[in-house]
Amino acid sequence: MKHQNLWYWTYFAIFSFIHLHFFVRGFQVELHYLISILVILSVTFLLYRNIRVSLSGLGARWNYSIFIWQCVIAAVYLGTEPAPIYGALFTIFIGFEVIRLAGSKKISGLTQSVKQFEEEQKKLNETFRMVRSERHDFLKHISALHFMLEHSEVKEAKTYLDDLVDGYEETNLSIKGEKGSVAGILHTMYKKGRKLGIDIIYDLDTPISTLPLSDKDIVSLLGNLLSNSLDGCEEYQQSKGKQAGLSLQFYKRSGLYILICKNDSLVIPPHILDKLYVSQGHTTKTGNHEGLGTMIIDDVVKKHGGYLDFIHKDESFMVKIKFPSIH
Repeated sequence: MKHQNLWYWTYFAIFSFIHLHFFVRGFQVELHYLISILVILSVTFLLYRNIRVSLSGLGARWNYSIFIWQCVIAAVYLGTEPAPIYGALFTIFIGFEVIRLAGSKKISGLTQSVKQFEEEQKKLNETFRMVRSERHDFLKHISALHFMLEHSEVKEAKTYLDDLVDGYEETNLSIKGEKGSVAGILHTMYKKGRKLGIDIIYDLDTPISTLPLSDKDIVSLLGNLLSNSLDGCEEYQQSKGKQAGLSLQFYKRSGLYILICKNDSLVIPPHILDKLYVSQGHTTKTGNHEGLGTMIIDDVVKKHGGYLDFIHKDESFMVKIKFPSIH
């Protein structure tokens, strides 16, 4: 992804320099090459810091087509005399790039939504299968307990019951009062956290499904929030060699729904914190990540008139989201 971005912004800088040079000449003004280069590099650097490019969204065919058209537009300069029409060519160049960036972002978002939907469907199916399995085995467990008690095996029955309750409690924490799609996310993330050895706690005063959002938006919000937190916990454990913790709180106070997700975290560089939830492409994760999760969370919050705040202090990262309780 970094190489893709560098290639694009290098291309953008070269073509911008060409267009700026001829644009100025079209108005019979001479601009020194060094000034042109400085202006283009400054603008390109600002755009590079604030805009994430996902060229793969449009695909090779459309990207090459736009590139060819940009070459044709640039070639027009060679066959015409300096004139104000150069301004129109510069505008067309900018227009093509705006279309490229907007189209790539839109398609990347749709692709991400499709992948997320497929993942959530798998999670929901797994949760449904698990609930059916527990229900199917319930009478067998009762029979086993009845047999132990009939033979005065009280200690064995207690141990068996404790194990049974722990299993049901894990399921109940995730699905009580929740819609199927939300229950699927909560249960899957809980199981994933426990498997990684993370101490994960759900403190839900009221079902998250009561949020005045569509099921799709709740799943997107919750899925990305918990996924980012689990990734942060996993990296923390690998680096520190000790157990990480994650907590999810949800309650309603004074006409507001409040969702708080807190997890142990490694130190996050200031330049990433400054841009987190502000623009696409900034992530607390190491490795090759696009930072789409934080962008999706921010989009959902803004869409429903919510408020998002986050704090990183003493190796702890907390996201606090508030939604007005208006349907």
